[in-house]
Amino acid sequence: MDTIASHSSSPSTPAHVGVLLREWRAARRLSQLDLALDAGLSTRHLSCVETGKAQPSRDTIARLADALEMPLRERNALLMAAGYAPKYPETALATPEMAQVRRAIEFILAQQEPYPAFVLNRRWDILMANPAALRVNGFVMRGRASAHKNMIRQIFDPDDLRPAVANWDEVAGDLIRHLHDEVAAAPTDAAARALLDEVLAYPGVPTRWRTRELGTAPSPLLTTVLRRDHHELRFFSTITTFGTPRDVTIDELHIECCFPVDDATTELCRALARDDMQAG
Repeated sequence: MDTIASHSSSPSTPAHVGVLLREWRAARRLSQLDLALDAGLSTRHLSCVETGKAQPSRDTIARLADALEMPLRERNALLMAAGYAPKYPETALATPEMAQVRRAIEFILAQQEPYPAFVLNRRWDILMANPAALRVNGFVMRGRASAHKNMIRQIFDPDDLRPAVANWDEVAGDLIRHLHDEVAAAPTDAAARALLDEVLAYPGVPTRWRTRELGTAPSPLLTTVLRRDHHELRFFSTITTFGTPRDVTIDELHIECCFPVDDATTELCRALARDDMQAG
């Protein structure tokens, strides 16, 4: 399992920037020569930045961040570690500045009816959901509300959605692979590591999931099977993200839309919607 190095440098020194760069370069499996070439720098200059002998300019940091394909939050962290102000704002989704983004999201959620759709951040926290998602969740959980607002915790908690997931080993195993990849790809992300440790501690989680599997090709399409008594709902999902984001919040948003795999799922979703309308 990959580990995160501890940082003893102060958070605004060239040496600390070097530590971050080395961690990211290792996570991307790049040599100094590879990264220097990708960023248009000399290997000597990159070496001096990594060892703290040279103070990188904002332009140098931007070029390195581009070459490392760093998310906006981590780009800000790299800038601040070098003593610069962060470049990208982080605006709450509920603010007036995000009204257009919310309208776009609400349109996608509404268009997905009568099938579930969720808005998630990079921690898999559920920020928004359409009524279909609430109907399906309430149906398979027999009217009980989820104890968690986080999709991974819902799937792994035996007292939450987990008993309703008929193919739990497959679904949970896929989520663990994604979470391991997230930790490996963002070595400074302590919150991702904490979430991984938390869900691995739930009962019944296979020991082998504690180690990241390398070279394992995921199945081309994962079907999630939800079951209640003799009823089964089978969904596959698509993920929508925003192109060229300039805000940390938008960069970390993704919209998961669930589509029925078979006619039985289609009819059950439509029946739940009709029942909801009649009850209203």
